[in-house]
Amino acid sequence: MANSLHAAFAAIANVRNEQELKLALMDKIGEHFGVQHWGIYLIDDQSKTEIDVPGIPAVCLQGNPIGRYVVERHAPAHEQLILSPEDWKDICPRHDHEHVMTGPIVCDGRLVGTLNLARAKGSPAFDGNDLADLSALCIHISAKLATLRAKPKTIKPSVPNPLTPRELEIAELVAQGLTNSEIAARLWITQNSVKQALKRMFRKLGVSARSEMVAKLHSTIVSNS
Repeated sequence: MANSLHAAFAAIANVRNEQELKLALMDKIGEHFGVQHWGIYLIDDQSKTEIDVPGIPAVCLQGNPIGRYVVERHAPAHEQLILSPEDWKDICPRHDHEHVMTGPIVCDGRLVGTLNLARAKGSPAFDGNDLADLSALCIHISAKLATLRAKPKTIKPSVPNPLTPRELEIAELVAQGLTNSEIAARLWITQNSVKQALKRMFRKLGVSARSEMVAKLHSTIVSNS
């Protein structure tokens, strides 16, 4: 697998919100697929978020068999997989969309967007390797999108609880993946205070690791919900 695709995977993993997706992939998509145009088009009803390159969405979902194929199967497709070159030219005569490829972005079992690529006239057609790479890329984008849209769990164990309100605050920040220094900055306390608090919390809960502490608190929530 080309290094540029690994770079794209890493970039997706590091984005903090949906708006950063396009920026994170700006150079990597064009480099890997050799495309002149590409775009991410999100159609989720809840977010109403759209990140695209002008002109791309028109060839994504409506009015052509490639879009219908992706919608129906949640699988990537390019024009030569479905149509003859003559049929595709009748549907899209644009010289900068001589070859197109679209992949699904799926969240919670629903199609919430597409990743769309276009090559200009004179460029080679997309092939099976391109489809496989697009499929892998869409899987990473879909997984990241699911993470970004997931509602964070709030730790509210049942009463009686051995942790103090301040310790519960620390536990929530630990569950969000913050480091000791980040927790200290968030709560306006020293890193040593965080460290000592965690030691006390571990003793109270009978655990020896941060992940074990979070798991135990969440299991308490589930068992009492």
